[in-house]
Amino acid sequence: MSSRRSRQSTSGVSRISDDQIIELVSKLRQLLPEIRDRRSDKVSASKVLQETCNYIRSLHREVDDLSERLSQLLATIDADSAEAAIIRSLI
Repeated sequence: MSSRRSRQSTSGVSRISDDQIIELVSKLRQLLPEIRDRRSDKVSASKVLQETCNYIRSLHREVDDLSERLSQLLATIDADSAEAAIIRSLI
């Protein structure tokens, strides 16, 4: 099997080559703090993808928490103030 073989999606439209997958995993390794800090090139692709999913979930939780905190802050200040306008723009 060639490393350039393509995988066909269930819709039959999109094809992803093995080289594209390798490139994606390489980029994810550089972006993920948990992987990048280990300085190990021997982290498997599945581990990189698992850490990516964990990192995305963590970011979602942080966004949800910040949104909740901003909503609570907005409820405690004058709705017509400049601070309220800034908070509304962030939410």
